[in-house]
Amino acid sequence: MLIHENFLLQTKTGQRLFQDYAKHLPIYDYHCHLDPREIHENREFNNIGEMWLAADHYKWRLMRQNGVDERYITGDATYYEKFEKFVECVESAIGNPLYHWCHMELTRFFDCDLLLKRENTKAIWEQCAKFRYTPQQLIDMSNVAMIGTTDPPDSTLEYHTALAGYKTAVKPSFRPNLVGADIGYLRERIEYFHAKGCRLADHGLDVFSDEALDTLRQLLPEYAKRGWVAQLHIGAVRNNNVAEFKRLGGDIGYDSMNDVPLSQLVNGLLGSVEQLPKMVLYSLNPNHDPVLATITGNFPGVMHGSAWWFNDTFDGMRAQMKTLASMGALNKFLGMLTDSRSFLSYTRHDYFRRILCDMLGEWVEAGHYPNDDALLKGIVEGVSFYNAKAFFEG
Repeated sequence: MLIHENFLLQTKTGQRLFQDYAKHLPIYDYHCHLDPREIHENREFNNIGEMWLAADHYKWRLMRQNGVDERYITGDATYYEKFEKFVECVESAIGNPLYHWCHMELTRFFDCDLLLKRENTKAIWEQCAKFRYTPQQLIDMSNVAMIGTTDPPDSTLEYHTALAGYKTAVKPSFRPNLVGADIGYLRERIEYFHAKGCRLADHGLDVFSDEALDTLRQLLPEYAKRGWVAQLHIGAVRNNNVAEFKRLGGDIGYDSMNDVPLSQLVNGLLGSVEQLPKMVLYSLNPNHDPVLATITGNFPGVMHGSAWWFNDTFDGMRAQMKTLASMGALNKFLGMLTDSRSFLSYTRHDYFRRILCDMLGEWVEAGHYPNDDALLKGIVEGVSFYNAKAFFEG
């Protein structure tokens, strides 16, 4: 059995920290790409193929890297045919987080401990077919306290309003394009979003053009005076396969890391704004983690965000947290976010918490930190849930 009670937890201390303090905490998912309309309409999913492969570019990339024809990825093949192809890819995906994530999802939501192997394809499909879920059921099962969606400026936010009575808080995040922006229009939309309960902004800083930076210099004070938190997702090079972008559109998995120098650009941007909001900085390039960790020491209220996108792997999460611990304050870290379009992805918080507790347990048992239960409890519970709640709601 791959996924078991102490999966990834290699020390007794790590096991205790996870089981006693991390495991049962709610999830504060402050950045994702779930559709609020889907949450509101609450339509039952048809099958595991749809749930896994309808909109997940993590899985699409793995399939393309294994030479699967696009018909079985974004094309007109049936979901069972797509599922077959995906199983063929994931069965040998050693070291890829999808191998762990998918098995955790099967165990958690479908009571299925079969390994993803070609000979098990039909049995897994049939076992998953015994369970019929809606988005809200999956959210409730995952104990999600807050969902931060990502919303364009012209959104009416009608589905957020409709979900106001739902026990999980579904909150919008203002996500404008920094290039070609009409500042007057954006200020109007910020006011609209604020009136609808929005307290988060999110920007993809992919191009460090004068126009993009000037837009940010004008928007950041707007967020600050309203008490918002601004997130900067830095360093994606998007839609690199031009032919496929023209054929299929964006957000389909043809993206990469950028490798531009960040320190002077980001320090210069933040240092030029007199009234900064609270902020979270993420870089898609893990080589920038030390840069971001040190930038957070220059500007109070600016935090180093979690390992993002290509980096939310076993090694990537550990590396980001070790960097933050050595150059900043790991105990104040805001923890994991799904950054996902899949309602099954909440197992990634469980994955993250196991990695956190395993790392802390390793340090304690190596004699790097005292086995002080009260201190460790505060660190684990803070990073797993309470730090994010206090930062985004305080």
